[in-house]
Amino acid sequence: MKAVDYSQDLDTVFAHLETSAEGLSAAEAAERLARFGANEITFRKTPAWRRLLAQFYDPMVIILLVTAGITTTLTLLGEHMLPDTLVIIGVVVLNALLGFVQEGKAEGALDALRTLLVQECLIIRAGTEHRLPARELVPGDLVALEAGDKIPADVRFVRVSNLHVDESSLTGESVPVQKITGALAGQDLVPGDQRNTGFSGTYVSQGTATAVVIATGHQTVFGQIAGMVKSAQVKITPMQRKLNEFVRSLIIAILAVGTVSFFYTLYLGFSISYGFLGAVSLVVASIPEMLPALMTSILALSGVVMARRKALIRHLPAAETLGATTVICSDKTGTLTENRMTVTRVYAGDRVYDVSTGATPLEGEFSLEAPVDVTGHPALSTLLTAGSYCNNAHLSGDGGTGDPTEIALRQSGHKGGVRLEQIRRVEEIPFDSSTKYMAVLVDTDQGRQVWVKGAPEVVLGMCDQSLDAQGQPTSLDSARVAGQATAFASNALRTLGFAMKSVSLDHADLRHEDLSGLVFVGLQGMIDPPRAAAKDAVAICKEAGIRTMMITGDHPDTARAVAHLLGIEASRAVTGAELTGMNEADLRTLVETVSVFARVAPEHKKAIAQALQANRHVVAMTGDGVNDAPALKAADIGIAMGRSGTEVAREAADMVLQDDNFATIVAAVEEGRHAWNNVQKAILYTLPTNAAQAFLILGAVLLAAQVPLFGVRFVLEPVQILWINLLDSVLLTMPLVMERKERDLLKAPPRAADEGIINARFVQRLLIMGLAISLPGFALYYYFGAPAVVGGQRVDALLLTQAQTAAFWGILLAHIGYVVSARSLKQSAFSFSPFSNPWLLGGIAISIGIRLIPTAIPAANELFRTAPFPLAWWPYILACFFPSFIAIEFLKRWEKRKG
Repeated sequence: MKAVDYSQDLDTVFAHLETSAEGLSAAEAAERLARFGANEITFRKTPAWRRLLAQFYDPMVIILLVTAGITTTLTLLGEHMLPDTLVIIGVVVLNALLGFVQEGKAEGALDALRTLLVQECLIIRAGTEHRLPARELVPGDLVALEAGDKIPADVRFVRVSNLHVDESSLTGESVPVQKITGALAGQDLVPGDQRNTGFSGTYVSQGTATAVVIATGHQTVFGQIAGMVKSAQVKITPMQRKLNEFVRSLIIAILAVGTVSFFYTLYLGFSISYGFLGAVSLVVASIPEMLPALMTSILALSGVVMARRKALIRHLPAAETLGATTVICSDKTGTLTENRMTVTRVYAGDRVYDVSTGATPLEGEFSLEAPVDVTGHPALSTLLTAGSYCNNAHLSGDGGTGDPTEIALRQSGHKGGVRLEQIRRVEEIPFDSSTKYMAVLVDTDQGRQVWVKGAPEVVLGMCDQSLDAQGQPTSLDSARVAGQATAFASNALRTLGFAMKSVSLDHADLRHEDLSGLVFVGLQGMIDPPRAAAKDAVAICKEAGIRTMMITGDHPDTARAVAHLLGIEASRAVTGAELTGMNEADLRTLVETVSVFARVAPEHKKAIAQALQANRHVVAMTGDGVNDAPALKAADIGIAMGRSGTEVAREAADMVLQDDNFATIVAAVEEGRHAWNNVQKAILYTLPTNAAQAFLILGAVLLAAQVPLFGVRFVLEPVQILWINLLDSVLLTMPLVMERKERDLLKAPPRAADEGIINARFVQRLLIMGLAISLPGFALYYYFGAPAVVGGQRVDALLLTQAQTAAFWGILLAHIGYVVSARSLKQSAFSFSPFSNPWLLGGIAISIGIRLIPTAIPAANELFRTAPFPLAWWPYILACFFPSFIAIEFLKRWEKRKG
């Protein structure tokens, strides 16, 4: 069957679909149902067991599982490493469950799309109406539609009566579209411009229609969007990418060093069991077992803070991705604007008045150069009355119900003091796209009157007079009025003209031929105005090195006008028709110079995001309609609207704005940068402490042949290393992320997309801080433990255990010396109060208290291989605080001096 589109006339459509105005026969419909399939969207879900197993396909998880297997084997051989195994397995299972739950939400966007499908509809077959399940619709079927119906498939309209369709779920635009039946000219029109076509899942807001089905199921626009959502690859955030690269490098390094250590011990003549235990201890010491859990905790905390600022994080890594964002691609309606039509300028009595909005849509004032009292401006008062009389909307405190344009006119009238209690409507001529006007006959205190609103040029043609500033009829200057209407339109204002005349009380009917000899009253221009906070937010983004782009389904002139008001570069607006057929190279060049895109289709938004990513940008994409879902999935971070957005968009997004406000995105970017700072703090604290423990084991192995003490026992046991790692991660590292945000986070450019975790700064801190922490512990163990070994033989096992316990405590003090300065990546510890982070003080206190358990309680001594030691050793242990503290303070000062 040949394809049908908006450019074909109805005779051609019926011929291509092999149907008629009577509809298909039951037999033909059954044959087509078998050929085309049911009118539904179905996808095969990934089994839960497969998603769970996928969580273990990660380098860090694999190495942890291998380590757990080794420690289990050693436990069976009598090395008592069961606690080591339990800790490692616990970390792996926790992270697998978190990932499994998060990925389970990915199916939500497709489930939400399915809910848009209609259950039943009125089908015309062989000239008879039948109410049948919508899934039985086939191309060529005729359907009957009326106000309130959801369109069950993609259709071409055959007959319409004042038909308006709400396509906001598809295009994101709030104003219902008036539909027609004739063919349309133009190539590659986006759905929002296809006025003779209805789309599956959109609503009939007004009127009735008969339509012929042209596409069902996966062939509909919604079906194609579902396909794009399904085909979108799972995003890897910049942080995840960097962590994966880092973990691979770390694992290779650890395994290489462990292997060298093992063969070196064999070379020295030690037993295989000694060399193997040394290699395992080195691996356990080097691997940051709690790093995945730390990253999850940091991002979860950031998500909590963002939620307080009206930004709900659905995908935890997105909390950090925001901090790396270089481009925000924002929808216009509802995000940068208020998502409601508002009269902002009027022309009456040859004067142009500006209209402001107050705390609510019903508050505001009119002004020339200064605010004016409407009662002192008769022509203005009459114009506002006209807008309220030619109107079917109803006002409420937070807006109103009805057509958005008519709500705006009622609101402007309310601001001017117009009330409708004293009028009675006698007759109405509804607005029609062919006549482009609406007229009413009403009874008022001044008698029976005709009022008209419509396209300015149409209304002007009905008039031979106009009102002067005092509200009196005078000669009409049509050219002057037309010029003012053009000026309004050039500012992207949707402009309506108004006129009136008085008639006799016995004039009971209102006919088209009555609409002549009218008095022109004035013009009202309206627009969906920018949010008050959006302009400031765009300026903050610019200062933060983040470019704001507008991608909308609205008219190019409107898009440019709003962008200009917001401070977005708007010298050019590119349409979806221009994007169609553009090759990838040209598009990549275009997105670097153009910031406003209008009349775009779903595939265009997705292509723009991918072109920016190909140019090494980190892209945040906002959206609220079903059409936005593919782009939200493709962007580095998809941001959906919580109030006006569709469920499909929310399910496809990584973050949901509870207030639909662009300024909230900027606040979330600040939190994202703070999250990255916290990630850096965690890594730059955790990895050097792990390196210090690895240095302890490696040093013992290297010195084993020369110093008998190290050939008998390592400085720390594997269970002690895991104990240190676990406690530090919870009690010392986590409080680092509770530090207050650094100032001026949004005054620096985003970090480079290719900035890795391993850099010169990281290597410096790893080596210097690793040595500053390990050497004091190494010295304690050697100083107190050397007398326990004579001639390579252990002569005092208790003293050796006490020396290990002293080193165990010395490492803790060295960690505390490091962490009190690691609260800031750049600032000295002397620049902030030691009491400003009670979480850290509490963590230090609890960490010391818990370490007393394996030291002072006999029942825990055997499990942790510790023993009480003489009080005289404490001054030496406490002194371990200073080397790490002095080293990190020196490093900060040196880095600051280097700039």
